[in-house]
Amino acid sequence: MDKRIKLEIKLPLVKDIELVALEGLELMGRHLQISEDKIGEARILVTEGVINAIEHSENKTPFVDVHFIMNVDALVIIITDYGKGFDPATIENPEIGKKMNSDYKRGWGLKLMKEMSDEFEIDSSEDGTKITITKNLR
Repeated sequence: MDKRIKLEIKLPLVKDIELVALEGLELMGRHLQISEDKIGEARILVTEGVINAIEHSENKTPFVDVHFIMNVDALVIIITDYGKGFDPATIENPEIGKKMNSDYKRGWGLKLMKEMSDEFEIDSSEDGTKITITKNLR
């Protein structure tokens, strides 16, 4: 039997609100007896995705939607904002050498999410951005 559980959260644009999503993620993981290592990796993906949505979207609505679909094999994370959107092809891949010698050390979110996920998709338009991340849990 496919024991799949879902969680849908509408997060207001409030400082540290990603912690609410992380709590839900951890509870789901414990319920399905997912390893702490895999949940830790998923925490990074969720944190980066929610913070990016809040900081960069210039959101037209006062919230970000976060959906989790989890079973013992995989986690699907969907984060949607309703901001200005962007063209993912225009985002430069950060280079560690340049970042180390720069005053601006941020800008690693998309790279981290791409490298830590098993599948990563961005759908962005002038109506907002949806990222869909699949993380294998076995």
